[in-house]
Amino acid sequence: MTVAGVVLAAGGGSRFASDEHKLRAEFRGRPVVSWVIDAALAAGFDQVYVVTGAVDLGDLVPEHVAEIRNPRWAEGQSTSLAAAIDVVRADGHDALVVGLGDQPLIPAAAWRSVGAAAGLIVTATFDGERRPPVRLDASIWDRIPRNGDAGARTLMRQQPDLVSEIPCRGNPVDIDTVEDLRQWS
Repeated sequence: MTVAGVVLAAGGGSRFASDEHKLRAEFRGRPVVSWVIDAALAAGFDQVYVVTGAVDLGDLVPEHVAEIRNPRWAEGQSTSLAAAIDVVRADGHDALVVGLGDQPLIPAAAWRSVGAAAGLIVTATFDGERRPPVRLDASIWDRIPRNGDAGARTLMRQQPDLVSEIPCRGNPVDIDTVEDLRQWS
């Protein structure tokens, strides 16, 4: 059984009112997305992928991490997850754990716990709230919407019996605005 880690980092970051993209913004001394990539790497997955789109992050993606470019990024998060599923499936993995590139305070332990859990869909919970990272078994990949901005959330809502929860430590805050960046830095 091989498990891939996937960082979704393709969005436009339109609410981040700055000359730089939110994923490149300095957060505690490093770019926001670097924290997430490092956490996914430290979780010990068989391979880590970063899905890019709106902004070139190539210089922030380590050589041993595979970059997946999503030319349809503006159509919503589901297109980025679909692009990841296509590549991860072609590479022969049995499951993937997906997280968001703008959540720098989710530690490797959360990624690792979710990745090691059994189940068709396994989501982290932080103080009882479901948030990424989420583990998706290959057997359900074809059920995940390939359009829109919901990713796997639609399937999770429609078929709650497929979902298991893993309580995790960390802070799932998204860095969506300059104010978020200031608050959590």
